[in-house]
Amino acid sequence: MPYMFTIMTAIPSLPDTAPALIVRHDTCSVLTPDGEILSLSHEDVRRELRHWPAPVVIHAPATARRLDLPPPGQPTPWLDLLELFAFAMPARTVPPTVRGLARALDFPRAQVEGAEADLLMDMAAELLERIARQHDGPHGPMMAALAFKMRQMGWAWGDSVCHALHVGATFPPEPLQPNDAIRVWRTLPKWEDTAPRPPPGPHPVTPAEARARLGEILGPNARTRAGQADFADVATAAFAPRAQRGAPHMVLAEAGTGTGKTLGYIAPSSVWARRNDAAVWISTYTRHLQRQIESELARLYPEPAVRREHVVIRKGRENYLCLLNMEESVNIALSRGPKAAGAMIGLCLIARWAMQSADGDIAGGDLPGWFGDLFGRGLLAGIADRRGECIHGACPHYQRCFVEHSIRRARTADLVIANHALVMSQAAWHALDGAGTSNEDNIPTRYVFDEGHHLMDAADSAFSTELSGLEAAELRRWLLGAEGARSRARGLKRRLDDLVVGMPQLETPLDAALMAAHALPAPGWSARLAESDTQPPDDDPQPESPALPPQAAMPERIEEPVLSNPTEALLLLLRRQALARTHGGPASPRRGAVECDLHPVPEPLVEAARTLARALERLITPLRTLVSRLGERLEDDSDTLDSGSRERIEAAIRAIRKRALARLDGWAAMLGAVGTEHATEPGQVPQYIDFIRLDRREGQKPGERDVGLYRHWLDPTIPFSAVLAAPAHGLLVTSATLRDENDTTNHEEAERAWEAAEARSGAAHLPMPALRASLASPFDYRAQSRAFIITDVAHDDPASLAGAYRTLFEASGGGGLGLFTAISRLRDVHARLAGPLEMAGLPLYAQHVDPMDNATLVDIFRSEHNSCLLGTDAMRDGVDVPGQALRLVVFERVPWPRPDILHRERRIHLSGGAPSRYDDRIARLRLRQAFGRLIRSETDRGVFVLLDRRTPSRLLSAFPPGVAVHRMGLAHAAREITRFLQTGDGTSDTPPAP
Repeated sequence: MPYMFTIMTAIPSLPDTAPALIVRHDTCSVLTPDGEILSLSHEDVRRELRHWPAPVVIHAPATARRLDLPPPGQPTPWLDLLELFAFAMPARTVPPTVRGLARALDFPRAQVEGAEADLLMDMAAELLERIARQHDGPHGPMMAALAFKMRQMGWAWGDSVCHALHVGATFPPEPLQPNDAIRVWRTLPKWEDTAPRPPPGPHPVTPAEARARLGEILGPNARTRAGQADFADVATAAFAPRAQRGAPHMVLAEAGTGTGKTLGYIAPSSVWARRNDAAVWISTYTRHLQRQIESELARLYPEPAVRREHVVIRKGRENYLCLLNMEESVNIALSRGPKAAGAMIGLCLIARWAMQSADGDIAGGDLPGWFGDLFGRGLLAGIADRRGECIHGACPHYQRCFVEHSIRRARTADLVIANHALVMSQAAWHALDGAGTSNEDNIPTRYVFDEGHHLMDAADSAFSTELSGLEAAELRRWLLGAEGARSRARGLKRRLDDLVVGMPQLETPLDAALMAAHALPAPGWSARLAESDTQPPDDDPQPESPALPPQAAMPERIEEPVLSNPTEALLLLLRRQALARTHGGPASPRRGAVECDLHPVPEPLVEAARTLARALERLITPLRTLVSRLGERLEDDSDTLDSGSRERIEAAIRAIRKRALARLDGWAAMLGAVGTEHATEPGQVPQYIDFIRLDRREGQKPGERDVGLYRHWLDPTIPFSAVLAAPAHGLLVTSATLRDENDTTNHEEAERAWEAAEARSGAAHLPMPALRASLASPFDYRAQSRAFIITDVAHDDPASLAGAYRTLFEASGGGGLGLFTAISRLRDVHARLAGPLEMAGLPLYAQHVDPMDNATLVDIFRSEHNSCLLGTDAMRDGVDVPGQALRLVVFERVPWPRPDILHRERRIHLSGGAPSRYDDRIARLRLRQAFGRLIRSETDRGVFVLLDRRTPSRLLSAFPPGVAVHRMGLAHAAREITRFLQTGDGTSDTPPAP
């Protein structure tokens, strides 16, 4: 039917002939330039778009992909409502879908259901109206100036937005000028230092106080959760005064899904923090979970200003907007003029966001996750400090820096929400810091580790050592800068020049260090390694020919490396050993990766390691001298140094130690052991696991691979306990899956499960035993859930897997989360599954396929009740989607641990003599985590399906009590799923799987 033209003319700032477009599975809803609403095929739309004006869409790159068109690029001629939303409502996240945008704009649900393309025009009108209402507000001048600049750069919305803000063809000279509006580093608020916080008080929290605070948070009319008050009661033990140095109070609290553990630990944490004037650090595994915890704290501090005073989210510097990098990006874009139009439009929207952002977090914060999809990930990478090149006090924007703001707020906050990686790296740094320089953070004494089942993995990553080509080349770039390449990388000399110039005692060691840094891989190292290797390329294995005589099959003599760079020479030998010991063997457990043991070590490799160790020592010595003399300057010139110079020197000392010396010391220790350490004899337990890995990383060309020598702790909870747990006074470690308990009635089995949990959390290495607590989930899993193992799907056939996912997702009517143990299989299934599901009206999204971050994908999945999502372990753990948006979880196979070298050694030495039981425990805990995504509230109903007919019955105890697991064929299971989700009836009385 024709579109009502009077509605279109009610938006005078929009082009009268602008079409609108919503792309669906096999058709598109189109508002034509003539004002008609039509349903057209993808082919028809592709044909007509060549003749129409630029359409109004939501997420232009995704729309183009669904139409099999190339991305429109930037500045895009299409009128993307997400760009308009970013300008009108900055620092607001929204799912990039019709329903998500409509909800953010408070459209009635009835108007959204079954919406056609004309709804996009209503959304555009609403956004432009919101922009117009801000004309006379405090942000009006900046908005007008930015809109004028973006229109100059060819922004598709430029005329409409300028019309709404009453901006004419020329910009008046009096207000804020366009080129000044984008320079937000001039107008952002400054932080102010406060007096150092005194040591924490010694006062404990009683269970009664924790319960009372929980009641205050929940309010008088809140629903009482079984076990939540008990959890708060137990958590108080982590806040008792420490009685002995090195013996913290550790609480291991397993809280079943739905217990309400977040508010359960927030209650005693907030009481202790206020009473003792100190911060409790709450650590979780991912950035997405940090934001989930922050949202829960709105119940404790409803007022945003009060919450900002008491709660801080802390992340690494690479997650935040760097104002100095933004200034350089803006200057480059301004100098290039129209050639950088797309970048300039993106930077203008970043400027608009920066003035509204709570903390400047561009990775998982209040910058929408789809922003990088629209303007390119390179834009965001260019305005963050991804290479550790912060110059601290020397930066002209130091006092407006978002990172420095968060650091100072954390010093006075009650609750600091961090992630495991940051907490462990910070603790390791404090353990190594012996120079007495000021620290970026006060050392916490109380920790809460949510998602505590990930502690061992996080510690493994934090305390490992990696001497690889990319890591070493990155350190060279940090020390020497760009070395003539077109890059904004700043070397150490440029960052320290004004601190050391004219001081021979500082210039001499700095110059010596920079000279020694040439021993690290030079630009182009990866290509040189591939060219120097005389073996066949590992990406194109040559088949063996049995017809050749034996002498013809003999390899030519391999020449010794002729590379003069000592790091590159070592890397070449590592590459050869990896290929020699694995080439032609079984498929690598990591896609594109090859691993092999370091031992036994060939003599040429031993000599190359010694040569590189000596070269690194020539780099370490002057760097230590430079740090020492910078420290002496702090002491000797204390009466003449201004506060800015003092802060810069302290920051330089910290940076050299963190970025260079800590890494170099680890490399030197590992290289020094290459010729002396031998593989452990049977019965001996090694402290470290050393191995070689050949891997392709992002950005490397085909045929080029990163190669490195890796060292991991056999038990990474040992350093975790030594550097973080032992210095603390109290730790609460909590998760829904701390234990793997097969038989709750068997005391011996229960004790073994707790001992394994203590081993994975580091409690076993502390002198004081941990307090154990377990609180069951309040959900009725027998009534709310069903579980099936499919017996007639070939697990190794992508076509069969795709067919099974399609059948199951259609049976549930969408709302399905598909989990995979390998990215390659996810991509294969997605390629086969996307089209058929789209035709069935079930939109499909996928991690590692759709160019969106995980948080955005989950937001879309949560808002689109009939959509489906494919993911790997990041979706398996910690995703919270209550309600019917998630009603089916399908796991493609049993999530056995990856059979790599690390796992091989740990299952031998950490399994207590039962390696198969060690494997089973890991698989069961992963299945428990996956099942935990399904039921998130008492009204949820869901089905769990495992597509692996080989699933052993001993793993089925991973599911909650009351869940009967049924083995059956795919067609039978699909009928049962439909019946259960529609009526609540199903197979509850059917005999379960044996």
